[in-house]
Amino acid sequence: MEPVRCGWCKGDTFYEAYHDQEWGVPVKDDDLLFEFLVLETFQAGLSWITILKRRENFRVAFDHFDYKKIAKYPETKILSLLQDEGIIRNKLKVRATVTNAIAYMEIQNEFGSFSSYIWEFVNNKPIKNKVVDYKDAPANTPISDAISKDLKKRGFKFVGSTIIYAFMQATGMVNDHQLDCFRYTEV
Repeated sequence: MEPVRCGWCKGDTFYEAYHDQEWGVPVKDDDLLFEFLVLETFQAGLSWITILKRRENFRVAFDHFDYKKIAKYPETKILSLLQDEGIIRNKLKVRATVTNAIAYMEIQNEFGSFSSYIWEFVNNKPIKNKVVDYKDAPANTPISDAISKDLKKRGFKFVGSTIIYAFMQATGMVNDHQLDCFRYTEV
């Protein structure tokens, strides 16, 4: 018998695997947090499945999301990314990724890690919501508003409150699995 899952992933094996293995699992690793930040940046205005299906292409194109390398990308690398059909070739998002890599390291220098910085917004503990139907989950919250505002102040791009809330969901800062989903109690 199939386990009960959140409604947003049903019917697509790729989506279901992501849901079952990653979505909502608390992430404290700076490398993986940066990967999700990049992916959420590119997701703006697009469906998440579009990004997930290109995730490996993004990984290769952006040097395995190595923010130290990305922060030093020369113009020639940026131009080559804009020709890469395996990723989303949006000039503003590609350039934002470079800008965000620089700002990411500045946060690490200030707080010791990006994880220490970002998790402090939720008192270092995932917020466990009680979502009955995934369609009723919020698109943003006062916390995502505060994170977005602070990141923008620090020079980040493409970090609006809705993008940040999706980042929070993906990285387990908030548990928005439906109450009847088998993952709700597991994460």
